[in-house]
Amino acid sequence: MNSDRLWSLIRKEFIQIVRDPRTLAITIVMPVAMLFLLGYAASNDVRNVPLAVWDQDRSPASRELLDAYRAADYFHLAYDVDSEDALRGLIDHGQALAGLIIPPDYSTRIVRGETAQVAMIVDGTDPSIASTALSAAAMIGQTKATNLLVERAASRGQSAVTQMPVEVRTQVWYNPDLLSSHFMIPGLIGLILMYLTTLLTSTAIVRERERGTIEQLIVTPLRSSELMVGKLLPYALIAMVDVVEIIAAGVLIFGAPINGSLPLLLVLSALFLMSTLGLGLLVSTMASTQQEAMMTSAFFMLPALFLSGFLFPLSSMPWYLQAISHVIPLRYFLIITRGIMLKGVGVEVLRTEILALALFTVIIMGAAVLRFHKRLD
Repeated sequence: MNSDRLWSLIRKEFIQIVRDPRTLAITIVMPVAMLFLLGYAASNDVRNVPLAVWDQDRSPASRELLDAYRAADYFHLAYDVDSEDALRGLIDHGQALAGLIIPPDYSTRIVRGETAQVAMIVDGTDPSIASTALSAAAMIGQTKATNLLVERAASRGQSAVTQMPVEVRTQVWYNPDLLSSHFMIPGLIGLILMYLTTLLTSTAIVRERERGTIEQLIVTPLRSSELMVGKLLPYALIAMVDVVEIIAAGVLIFGAPINGSLPLLLVLSALFLMSTLGLGLLVSTMASTQQEAMMTSAFFMLPALFLSGFLFPLSSMPWYLQAISHVIPLRYFLIITRGIMLKGVGVEVLRTEILALALFTVIIMGAAVLRFHKRLD
């Protein structure tokens, strides 16, 4: 092996790498970004589950029970409601993942030495959160009941009291069997669509540049917006076929339910596709090579994978990662798919998510058009 020839080849490769600073930057920054996301976001610990409370008793005894739930970091007492409809609305919107109902005779039963029953309702769309919330609710209730038993025994001079003073009755909504497939399939619809569409369109413009046909597009009378639409529509049609395939496979093979409107799901899937296709086109206008475009797409998809709520609950993440998740379209689409398929909700409940996806689509597509227009000059 000739060391001079080998060194010349190594030197040439380093020169080529340095001449492509974008790819070099991505390869250096991506491991740090992956470590950061995995270190903080990749947590299966369920903490600070948003809890809606309907306290019909409003007594010192009921406040002590709420203090017991507040002391444990499993729940965050986020909402105080005055009706079951208000509690159901918070769970349907995904603002609360659990609801605690304290009956009006709670304190009276405690004073009489009877068993006071409270209801814990858990959103079962995410089985990992639901199972932990159920266990935590039962544990907190049992601990509170045990403490009250000790107090009663001490006050009466008895060694033991057999009747439990507090009983927490749990109920799971939307996914009572806690099947993980019912939670994963709606999420996989959004993840697969985002991956395929972003990856496909990220090479649309840069492919023309590598093949030397970009000049032919520049001299045509097509406007940049028209060119973008022309590039977008074929992929959009292919992506809609993928939508139908994924939904059909999820329902027929994995038994995922569709409790809501299928046409609404298809329409909102098309809206989501516009944002992911636009993101791919935006990446394509920024990249110089197809390899760089694919790596840049992967760099954008990493935060979407970890910070959208697909793999890990957002409530367990630090507040700054939760803030970043608000600019990720996949977060809103996951709420839409799980809301329609599992909860059977409609436009009135998903209004915020629909507006967010529409805003992202306008911003991303507008940025792609402006970016390409600058390259035409």
